[in-house]
Amino acid sequence: MRRILVPLLLVLLFSMNAQAATYKISGKATYADDTPVSLHYVEVKCQQGATDCYQHQGVTAITDATGFFTILLQTSDDDDDVEILLTLRGENFSHTIDLATHQNSSDERVYQDLQLKQNPPPSGVMAGLSCALLVFVLTFISVLGRTRRRLSTTQGRLEFMGHKQAKQLQCSICKEVVLQHQLVMHLIVDHDMEAIDAGELTGKIMRRTWSEEE
Repeated sequence: MRRILVPLLLVLLFSMNAQAATYKISGKATYADDTPVSLHYVEVKCQQGATDCYQHQGVTAITDATGFFTILLQTSDDDDDVEILLTLRGENFSHTIDLATHQNSSDERVYQDLQLKQNPPPSGVMAGLSCALLVFVLTFISVLGRTRRRLSTTQGRLEFMGHKQAKQLQCSICKEVVLQHQLVMHLIVDHDMEAIDAGELTGKIMRRTWSEEE
């Protein structure tokens, strides 16, 4: 019994291997403007109710940088004339398995190019440049608006020309407001202070204004 069973299993195994074959579909995927569809998946799908196609459903291949792809299907004689769908970026392309054409081809594959109806999406570089340009324009408009408001006043025009208004400080003795660079002279002349004392008091008043600004 064993002598009969082993050869029978071998015959069955070889017959199954002889029937099964790799079916290759190669082609180039392009957009409507003929630019290649780079690095996107081509997926095998089936028409609704097409049970003879289900064994191939879900097989995928990715396009290369130039849009070329190759899908590998494990087929048998029963798969001849079976219709499958090649799906790319939401668009479907019908393909009928033709075992005779595949077997008779010089490179053992069939060819089908896929041209989408859609145009290529904007590239990431162009989108980034567009965003940068938009930010630049908005910033320019904002700066232009602030500059225009400043130039509408006399003080703003003087500052724009480089004539910045001198800072004013209040004398801690008489409470008179004087220009910062004149405070030391004010303390020496009007309050008879020594130059060193006047400098120290001026420094204290200036430090007080710094702390208030912070």
